[in-house]
Amino acid sequence: MEGITLQTKIADLLNDYEGMKEILIAINPKFEKLNNPILRRTLGRIASVRQAAIVGDMDPRDLVDRLRKAVGQESICENCEIQDTNCFVPEPVPRPEWTQTPPAITLNANILLDADKNPLAEVRGALKKMEEGEILLLQADFKPEPLIEEYTKQGIDVYTHEEDNGTFSTFLRK
Repeated sequence: MEGITLQTKIADLLNDYEGMKEILIAINPKFEKLNNPILRRTLGRIASVRQAAIVGDMDPRDLVDRLRKAVGQESICENCEIQDTNCFVPEPVPRPEWTQTPPAITLNANILLDADKNPLAEVRGALKKMEEGEILLLQADFKPEPLIEEYTKQGIDVYTHEEDNGTFSTFLRK
């Protein structure tokens, strides 16, 4: 194994390093969501360390280095093994006009997780039922970076906005 990188999947961390869940939570309390077995099984398989850092509102290089240090690996950033583009967190973009359209469906990721449901699967199912151009709103107390990347790759319009209360509204237009 090459060690922990920005591309390492969270599920791999949890499987390969004993006590990793506790290490992640100690680094950032936002990672307490890893206590949810649904989240670990589903998003853990697709979420990378870089994506987790964004969810945790952290610099990705800081998270990867702290994880590497916790398991006895050398700092990757000091060795220049990470390209700056891999660590890049994009600047906020202006809110698109289409997000002003009332959503056809609104889901709350926290409520879904509390009910042992998979937010990614629920969003997927809801999008299948929607008409072209309709909007889905996903609300959460975290930025759902793996979901954002997944649907952006699929050609779905995605915009995330952090609300004044620290929650996130993620709009998806089919």
